[in-house]
Amino acid sequence: MATLEVFLSEPPPLQWDSVSAIRVGGTRVTLDTIVGAWEDGATAEEIVQRYDSVSLADIHAALSYYLRHREEVQAYLVRRRQEAAEVRQENEKRFSPEAFRARLLARRAA
Repeated sequence: MATLEVFLSEPPPLQWDSVSAIRVGGTRVTLDTIVGAWEDGATAEEIVQRYDSVSLADIHAALSYYLRHREEVQAYLVRRRQEAAEVRQENEKRFSPEAFRARLLARRAA
């Protein structure tokens, strides 16, 4: 009976980090990465081969959490994509891709 109590009280292996990303299993691998790979058709076993710092059990737990809280996780993923797009736009304003390309071509020509 004690085993069942531990099982019922064990939270998913997900932690927020300092930049508002959810990490899986105490690693640097994000929930975004795990869910994205799974949605692209990878199995949990294939995901653990790609990201061997995350245990198979933690990948299954993260996917289980995702499947049980799909709307909340999808909202989090949309927010993360929006934040990434904003950062990308800001970086492109600060570091123009055209100017960067011109510098590379000039370097190549020299």
